[in-house]
Amino acid sequence: MSRRVAPAFALIALLVSVVVLGPLLSPYAPNAQLDIIALRSQAPSLAHPFGTDAVSRDVFSRVLDGGRVSLALAVLSVSLSLVVATLYGAISTLVGGVVDTTMRRLLDVALSIPRLLVLLAVGALWGALSFPALVLLIGFTGWFDTARLVTDELRALGTREFSVAARAMGVRGPRLLWRHLLPHLLPTLVISASFGVARTIALEAGLSYLGLGIQAPQASWGTILHDGAGVVETEWWLSLFPGLATVFAVLACNALGDALRERFAPDHVPTLATSLTASSAPSSSRTVRP
Repeated sequence: MSRRVAPAFALIALLVSVVVLGPLLSPYAPNAQLDIIALRSQAPSLAHPFGTDAVSRDVFSRVLDGGRVSLALAVLSVSLSLVVATLYGAISTLVGGVVDTTMRRLLDVALSIPRLLVLLAVGALWGALSFPALVLLIGFTGWFDTARLVTDELRALGTREFSVAARAMGVRGPRLLWRHLLPHLLPTLVISASFGVARTIALEAGLSYLGLGIQAPQASWGTILHDGAGVVETEWWLSLFPGLATVFAVLACNALGDALRERFAPDHVPTLATSLTASSAPSSSRTVRP
């Protein structure tokens, strides 16, 4: 493991450990109103390290519980995006020809539509969305750039020596894709997942802050930030601690993605660095068919 990958993994391990062990570390239930009169809007103290909110809930407990919700939403939606993107890219590569050209042009159209605009429009039309609905919405609007990476990478892998040798031995179609191409695609997918989780954590926080994501009283880092909106000067802790948690999670995931990209791109996946920096560039319709 390289010098950059190990610290990045350590940051991710620390983040996941704190979130997973949240129920054991939380001194109070996240939605428990401890004392609506005496403990309302208390500043950080030994008893309440992150303070309390306007209805006397312990912010430390809510940040830990909100981390589980935010990370679970990010991991599930990114996993859905990766599955859809991989299937889309595999079909495009296998079929080739006019179908491949059409699918690539559809990706160009999809990538030209601002994702945030779509999410805001859906949130405004449907109002409050449940957790599963948010996973589906974010997942099905976040796979287009990954699909571009997958199609470009599969096309490049189709020209590599091991692919040529496999075809010379009679390996064709889905078997070539499943046994020889997709395993070499894993570094691309893992790196894309790291950056995708970082983007989704920030996206969920923004949507929940606007009231279009996770809904109260369920805690997430975005809903806690929403609770602190308008009272930053007097109840600064409501914005500071969930904001720091969000920034730490995003930086940890981005650090892991950068470290993995540096580790795998030069030696193992020669075309990955180019794909990640030029995923929005128009792609060629020429396809190397398995």
